[in-house]
Amino acid sequence: MKQLRSRLALITFLSAILSHTCWLAAFDARAQSDINRETVAVTYPLDQTVTVKFRGTTRLPRLTGEAKVRRSGRRGTRVELSVKDLPRAYELGSVYTTYVLWAIAPEGRADNLGEIKRGGSFLVNSKLDATTPLQNFALIVTAEPHFLVRGPSRMVVLENLPPREPGEAQVETVSVKYIGNASDYLSERNVPEVADAEFTKTPISLLGARQAIKLARYAGADADASNELKEAIAQLELAENSWRLKEAEEKVDAEARRATSLGVRAEEVAESRKSSRQRRDEIARRDAAIRDAENDAASASEETAQLKSALERERREHDISRRELTTANEQMRESRSEIARLRDEVQTVRAESDAARIKLARMEGERQAEDARRGAEQQAAAQKQAAAALRSNLARYGAVRETNRGLVLSLPENFWAGARSIDVSATASAMIEPLAALLANSPDFQIVIEAYTDSRGDELQLRKLAQDRAEALSGRLVGAGLDGARIQASGFGPDNPVSPNSTPAGRAKNRRTEITLVPLGAASAANAQ
Repeated sequence: MKQLRSRLALITFLSAILSHTCWLAAFDARAQSDINRETVAVTYPLDQTVTVKFRGTTRLPRLTGEAKVRRSGRRGTRVELSVKDLPRAYELGSVYTTYVLWAIAPEGRADNLGEIKRGGSFLVNSKLDATTPLQNFALIVTAEPHFLVRGPSRMVVLENLPPREPGEAQVETVSVKYIGNASDYLSERNVPEVADAEFTKTPISLLGARQAIKLARYAGADADASNELKEAIAQLELAENSWRLKEAEEKVDAEARRATSLGVRAEEVAESRKSSRQRRDEIARRDAAIRDAENDAASASEETAQLKSALERERREHDISRRELTTANEQMRESRSEIARLRDEVQTVRAESDAARIKLARMEGERQAEDARRGAEQQAAAQKQAAAALRSNLARYGAVRETNRGLVLSLPENFWAGARSIDVSATASAMIEPLAALLANSPDFQIVIEAYTDSRGDELQLRKLAQDRAEALSGRLVGAGLDGARIQASGFGPDNPVSPNSTPAGRAKNRRTEITLVPLGAASAANAQ
């Protein structure tokens, strides 16, 4: 029986090793082909053009670019990219021939938006107009062996930045991880750091076709997709011959791109057939292991009869051992009784210890709560004293009142150059800088600027005037050193009058500009609601 158990354990162990080996092989294949990268994706608003800036990576740190992105409902998202001072791709290594723009979705999907074409000079400005069905994506530019690659390489030269222009407050961003191709082909040691002089004369499309053929061979197309590879090579020879005969550039480009497409097809067929062959080999290995296990099981059944007689002998010996065990059990019961008594004592001591710890924790919690209460009272007193000083300083610039929102500074009507002007008067200009300094030295408050008008005139014009005044005052304060992120400027036109508009005096009161200092805690609570 022991020998039977040993054989079954050996069979189980061999099956586990086979499964683990297959898993390691699959993991190693993935590790050689892919690595994780990270960038920033943008959720583009519907029917709004958003300008996105690009920055060069450490590969080409001085490279810059810009894209205009517009999402038009179900029709997709249009991307118009322009890149300045784009060098030749093979300056990064002769394995690269061109540049490709990618859209990367948050889940890691990479969408090839097309090739960024350039001329033959060293530095040129290039453009690309493409469309993607994605709505939330990051944009990157990579150097690639050819324009039909299925995944971005590690040679990332440009990455988009989050939009920073005014008017794009509703644009959302999210970090994105995507897969970069790390194939051994793209990191061969025999690839020169600087391309040969011949590269400057050869058309880029022809260089890409050559690389497509090389990639197909690297994938095993010579053995697994020989017919497809021969067709691609024949098409490449046509393109090479057209170039040597100095035929039209359009013809050479079309033939080279056809060769690239055929090379990619050969690579895909080779990878598919290689994967199928590997699956068949794995199934064959598994079937062989099963046959070996069945043979071992047959041998084990022959040994079962021999083991049964041995089992009978063991049973007789077991009866003798059982009688001896009865005596030992009686001694064990006495020991268990003693152990139970000691366990009860331990439980009692443990309960008392737990009660003491709980009481100590409660006392510590009460002490911490008292310390927190005292700290809060001290902080409230300090804030109250600071608010009183701030109100006194604000009174130099206009009427100050305290509301539920916070301190409200009402600027005098002569702050503006005229009743319908958005220019600050000469008298008020002198108070801008000290007012900005006072507000800047009060970092615990959010600055809310609200402008109002009387009711005389067109309502839309009055609201525009109020908004322009609020933004003009905001701009002057920012220019004087106040952080713009703390300012919220709004124009309400004739809304919320404080006096009837039927008299000149009433209209003058309604033409007011107010600066409200909202404590940051209250502002955060209001935004959360």
